[in-house]
Amino acid sequence: MELLCNAPPHASVPERYIFPPEKRAAMELDGVDGPDDGVTLPVVDLHRAALSGDEGLRQRVAAEIVRAGKEFGFFQVVNHGVDKDLVRGFRDAAAEFFTMPAEKKLPYCSNDQSKPFRLATSTTYDRGETRYWLDYLKLQCHPVSDELVQLWPNEPTSFRPRLTEFSEAVHELAQTLMRLIAEGLGLSAGFFAGDFSGGETQMNVNYYPPCPDPRLTLGLLPHCDRHLLTVLSQGDVAGLQARHNGRWLLVRPVPGAFVINFGHQMEIITNGALASVEHRAVTNSAVTRMSVATLIMPKMECRIGPAPEMVDEATNRAKFREFVFSEFMEAYYTASASREDVLESFMIHEN
Repeated sequence: MELLCNAPPHASVPERYIFPPEKRAAMELDGVDGPDDGVTLPVVDLHRAALSGDEGLRQRVAAEIVRAGKEFGFFQVVNHGVDKDLVRGFRDAAAEFFTMPAEKKLPYCSNDQSKPFRLATSTTYDRGETRYWLDYLKLQCHPVSDELVQLWPNEPTSFRPRLTEFSEAVHELAQTLMRLIAEGLGLSAGFFAGDFSGGETQMNVNYYPPCPDPRLTLGLLPHCDRHLLTVLSQGDVAGLQARHNGRWLLVRPVPGAFVINFGHQMEIITNGALASVEHRAVTNSAVTRMSVATLIMPKMECRIGPAPEMVDEATNRAKFREFVFSEFMEAYYTASASREDVLESFMIHEN
């Protein structure tokens, strides 16, 4: 497997990574700034007090999250309770993994999506022959067990303990966010607990080496997430873009923040109130960028459809049919992660 992280710096972009002009990101300043008209994502202060007994503050934070979600589908959170040293510890360990000699990483290279830990490059989705400018780790990260940890690499030596700590802390943050989202929508606090969020939590660690000409490439294809909720550590290097009002909005890094976005399952369960928004990654020529996305998944046998509380037969009929999550996963891969194509399979059309 030909990994970017194994190759010496490229003087020019290899032909297989060059996208046709109509698919490129129209970037300025080496792919770091884009046509976002100065719009920035909302930053929600979780106020650790909101997680305790201050009911009024909790309600205000919940309402702010839902308001941000309805407008953008993305927001950032600060004062979230995940220690910055814990975040830095895992990010450093993951970055060290990518920079290890090629022969040490070779045993983990695989395109077999059933593996609970694997290293690969470009993308598994078929959008043509052009390759995306990234390497990535895909791994199962929660619930943590001795058997699971043994599947993770033992080099660097810090990888296993740092991933365990990071996974546990981010999982707790995700549970907090789902409770606040539920309350902000007028649902019971535990609405998203159980099967909706009880699947095996996945993690994508995306590694984007410097690209000699970011104008020609993309780091990650435009897509929407297939699951319920994403908690992303994007570090201090910009590159994530989200669709907003028909244009691409650069998600500018906020120190210590996590970026939160909704997956297709959240859109379907809330009957469109909280939409899954298309996003992509662009490259830059100056520095390596690495993002760590934790993906909260339903159980494969979970039945999903619009929550009765989010449907009104007179004014807001159900927009989606009920299905089993495993059926959605199959449709998602068949549609190569295309938002329109995958949702078309589950939408209810009025006669």
